[in-house]
Amino acid sequence: MSDPLPQPSLPQRLDRSLARLGVKAMVPILILAIAWGQELLDQLVFGGRWNLPMLPRGSFLGVLTAPFSHSGFGHLLANSMLFLPLSWLVLLRGRCDYLAVWIGVYVCAIPVWLFWPVGSHGLSGVVYGLLGYLLLIGWLEKRPFSLLLSLVCLVSYGAVLPSLIPLFSPAGVSWIGHLSGFLGGVLAAFAVYRE
Repeated sequence: MSDPLPQPSLPQRLDRSLARLGVKAMVPILILAIAWGQELLDQLVFGGRWNLPMLPRGSFLGVLTAPFSHSGFGHLLANSMLFLPLSWLVLLRGRCDYLAVWIGVYVCAIPVWLFWPVGSHGLSGVVYGLLGYLLLIGWLEKRPFSLLLSLVCLVSYGAVLPSLIPLFSPAGVSWIGHLSGFLGGVLAAFAVYRE
């Protein structure tokens, strides 16, 4: 009988994950390029009037385009600064996990589109989906690397969690879009976690 192979240490697993991130790191940059291209076109050609929001019971296309539409460069920049690092942290785990978050966010946006009386747009729903996934996955898997990701995200991004509650969400900010995105990330974590 042969000895079982030794399990890689946490630093070894982190090194492997960073190596795998490589080309995948371009995916969020390309997604942001679409959002920035839309905003540039909106501001330069349409004077800020060409938005692609998710409107209440409007075209389903709005559900798909809403993450790529913003109310101005400030809105887009704020979302971009959170979207990139959170995307890369999810991609450390894999492309399937990243795709699961996007699918979860879209699935949870459908009830908002159908029943919520106000439209919304922006990458913040996806940002909260990424955060929801990262906060939960470590506690589900209880593996050192996953727990470390969850802890890093809680410490680094936990301050944005109160905006999931209407009372703490600034006027004009779609707390329901944030909450539905967060729930999409939670759904994704349950869908992909490995025991």
